[in-house]
Amino acid sequence: MKKNFCSLSHIQLAFGFTLLASGVAIGQMRVITGTVTNNTNNKPISGVSIFQEGSDTVATTNSSGIYRVQVSGENPVLVFKHPDYPERKVSLGDRVSVDVSLGKENENENENENENENENGDGIGNEKEKENEKAIEEVVLNAGYYKVRDKERTGSIAKVSAKDIENQPVTNVLASAQGRMSGVSITQNSGTPGGGFDIQIRGKNSIRRDGNEPLYIIDGVPVISETPSIYSAAILPYASINPLNAINPNDIESFEVLKDADATAIYGSRGANGVIIVTTKKGRKGRTDLKLNTSYSLSSVTNRLKVMGTADYLNMRRAAYQNDGITTIPANAYDLNTWNQERETNWQKELIGNTSESSVVQLSLSGGSENSSYLISYGHTEQGTVLPAGFQYKSNNLTGNFSYRTPDRRVEVNLTNSLSFQNNNVLNSEVTNRSITLSPNAPSLYNADGSLNWENSTFTNPLGAFKSEYLNSTSFINTGTQISYKLFPFVSLKFNGGITYQNFEEFSLRPHTVSNPAANLTSANSTSSKNNSSNFSYILEPQITGDYSWNNHSIDMLIGATLQKSETNQSSMQGIGFESNALIQNIAAAKTKIINDQIINQYNYTAVFARFNYKYLKRYILNVTGRRDGSSRFGPNNRFGNFGAVGAAWLVSEEDWMKNISWLSFAKLRGSFGTSGNDRIGDYQYLDTYTVSSNIYNSITALNPSRLYNPNFSWEKTLKKEVAAEFSFFKNRWNLSAAYYENTSSNQLVGIPLAATTGFSSIQSNLPAKVQNSGWEFETSFQVFRKSEFKYDTSFNLSIPESKLLEFPNLEGSTYTNQYVIGYPTTLVKVYQYEGINPATGLYQFTDYNGDGKITSPDDNKVIERLGVRFFGGWSNNFRYGQWSASFLWQFVKQRNWNYNRQMIIPGSMNNQPIEVLDVWSATNPSGTYMPYSSGTVAAKNSAHSFFQNSTAAIGDASYIRLKNVQLNYSIPINQLGIKEAMIYVQGQNLLTITQYFGLDPEFILTGFLPPLKTYSVGFQMTF
Repeated sequence: MKKNFCSLSHIQLAFGFTLLASGVAIGQMRVITGTVTNNTNNKPISGVSIFQEGSDTVATTNSSGIYRVQVSGENPVLVFKHPDYPERKVSLGDRVSVDVSLGKENENENENENENENENGDGIGNEKEKENEKAIEEVVLNAGYYKVRDKERTGSIAKVSAKDIENQPVTNVLASAQGRMSGVSITQNSGTPGGGFDIQIRGKNSIRRDGNEPLYIIDGVPVISETPSIYSAAILPYASINPLNAINPNDIESFEVLKDADATAIYGSRGANGVIIVTTKKGRKGRTDLKLNTSYSLSSVTNRLKVMGTADYLNMRRAAYQNDGITTIPANAYDLNTWNQERETNWQKELIGNTSESSVVQLSLSGGSENSSYLISYGHTEQGTVLPAGFQYKSNNLTGNFSYRTPDRRVEVNLTNSLSFQNNNVLNSEVTNRSITLSPNAPSLYNADGSLNWENSTFTNPLGAFKSEYLNSTSFINTGTQISYKLFPFVSLKFNGGITYQNFEEFSLRPHTVSNPAANLTSANSTSSKNNSSNFSYILEPQITGDYSWNNHSIDMLIGATLQKSETNQSSMQGIGFESNALIQNIAAAKTKIINDQIINQYNYTAVFARFNYKYLKRYILNVTGRRDGSSRFGPNNRFGNFGAVGAAWLVSEEDWMKNISWLSFAKLRGSFGTSGNDRIGDYQYLDTYTVSSNIYNSITALNPSRLYNPNFSWEKTLKKEVAAEFSFFKNRWNLSAAYYENTSSNQLVGIPLAATTGFSSIQSNLPAKVQNSGWEFETSFQVFRKSEFKYDTSFNLSIPESKLLEFPNLEGSTYTNQYVIGYPTTLVKVYQYEGINPATGLYQFTDYNGDGKITSPDDNKVIERLGVRFFGGWSNNFRYGQWSASFLWQFVKQRNWNYNRQMIIPGSMNNQPIEVLDVWSATNPSGTYMPYSSGTVAAKNSAHSFFQNSTAAIGDASYIRLKNVQLNYSIPINQLGIKEAMIYVQGQNLLTITQYFGLDPEFILTGFLPPLKTYSVGFQMTF
């Protein structure tokens, strides 16, 4: 008979053994804590999955790199996983605290590491930490069509990680990136919510402003550079609305900028001005996280001009009339003969001195298994203004990213989706200048009954303008799909596709209530303007990739094609006169309706591209890229262009004769050479175009010619060169890199001026001019303390750009002769040479270059001033001690630019002035800066002041050092009630500015716009 092993006694014995084993295991359960950092720069790594080998319990590091995981057994092994770093295993022994550094050169070293750790109970703390110090950073960089390890890249790619971006009190990631990257100059255009940024990646290649916009790519899908706004120019400089306003900074995993030819040539014409790649966060495998992040911010203007008080102001006004020989003060000088002579108001405090409140709430759910992951995130932002009104900017962002990989790893699918809905309501005109120039003794804003005070029609109440609004709403959808199929072990088929849709609507509302009621205006005088534009774009990119290695050789190839189509529909209309202002947004209710052109623009773009990467002995690297582009923006004969680049790198430290140098951890020399193009001129520029005439003859609507036919113009072309060196010293404690670049742009696409007799002001063509941008870029980082409990690292970047016009045939005989000079940057200005004040006349005097006894243009404005940046950079510092972490960033810019003298109204007129104007010239003060005050009624004095505004006196040092960002984080040690992580943080933005600049703010000096704001923020983050 067959023996039954499942008898009751055996079951009892097995059950008893199980209980005993469980009891022993439970007795050996313990909690392991520690920090995961990058072994090169010692920065914490978030999103690292940690689990015990053989266990399903997974922990994840927080933003400070801290983890907490439960293990059991006598000698458990912890596994550390992150998609950007090789996997690492650590034997714990009897330790309960383990700090780990990631960044091994290859995964096979983990086996040796485990063996050494078993032999050395101190594990990571001793021998293996020394071994880690020899490994160079293995950060993976996104180059768009491919990814490359930082160690092996041949091109110039700058990266800002999520750690530097998240939780900052900004609504656009560009504000977080300022001062963090060499070669990338980012200027915030305005402190008004929803505005734009001026971005220069290694200078301006094109003479046209819109020709210098970089290519924006969000999760593999290109998006339009700027929203085509019509009515926002009065409040937003250049009517610029940046596309990255649609992406919540807390949703961004990385922000990369491609700069040189090797990195950008694969994008062909689209990469001429650099490429900005935004990658949103993905779900992490191993656990499900529900994360709540909320913050509250307060903002105010960074600086106020010190202006005259009432006493000084009135003395200036009286002296002005006296100097002009006017003995009877005019009746309209209300500040002197009507308004309260004792009243004094700080109008900057009244009009732009409020505290703006902002709030952010974000909720995300993420998780995944071995073969799939997901992340869903929703964010809501509300941002007020510093104006005394309820204007507000609101945005809602929804992000969903999903990925799946088959168990055999042959098929991989990634889906990315971003939805954004933005609503902005701001003032329709700027009051920043008004807050400076309004008389300090001007009447109060309100009457006793709360109505606006117009002081018997002697006072133009600035709050009247607050009745005029600018509103816009934006709906943005960006969807991308990446599919990969491994056809053979060394060949894969890939497909990248995406759809972008944006609907933009804006209103400019000017009700009659903006004016003084004494004007007896009614809603019949109200006006409303509306603009609608929508942009739909899709892109299809099939690709074939292959990689193969043999002996000491390795190749990596990519062949692909691009088909992109974009269509923009735009319509605008205006309504004048309404029965009631309640109907002002319904233009159909207007008595007079003006319908503007209904415009449809189509843009077709196609390309084929290839990349070949070859490595020999893992230290000699060659990268060749090429692209043939076709654009519908050129005539049939010039529609296609060829672009390409060659990049090479030599890993010097991998040479046998270098490996014995103990103080040198890594050394690389690299260089690149290539071309890219530019077709950013708008659609249909080569065709004859017509506009609808407002005149109707014999019941026929006429068409007016608006552009001349020219099918011969072609691509702007930029030749890019770069050489660079990268080093790491003392076991990667000190990293240093230096690069020199030279970009030469030719075939400038501009409107060539024509004689008025032709009936056209210009014709689109290629200008025979060459613009060169060159410069040096330096980056260094140093780990001051990295082994102790207290950790500190610092980094510094410096960029020294230079720009000049190399060639311009027949410049002297062209209409550009007063605008450009060979050998000087295109940002130059020609001004009058200021020579002080003539003691005989008391007027400003200037150099008379042609000796004709008078000052005229263009004969006497001969002084060339180089406006713009001389150098810029940033200094970043990071600290960590236990649960605490902190950082601060200093941004600095050396530059020359226009100062307040450029916009100053003649001192003595009915406008307040900065206190500097008190330094007025007189016989007793011969060194005075400003000529004797004038009421603005004397032609000679007005003319002298106009020359003064366009002279060397109106240009000065606009350099500054700014404490750009400060943050302090505390990770709360909590692991109860399902809470995995909790953190409280405080942040500051634009906290301190050190400058000698004469004006409101040196960062952005355009007249009349609100400068960037100073912000304090507190937030809380919790993960369940």
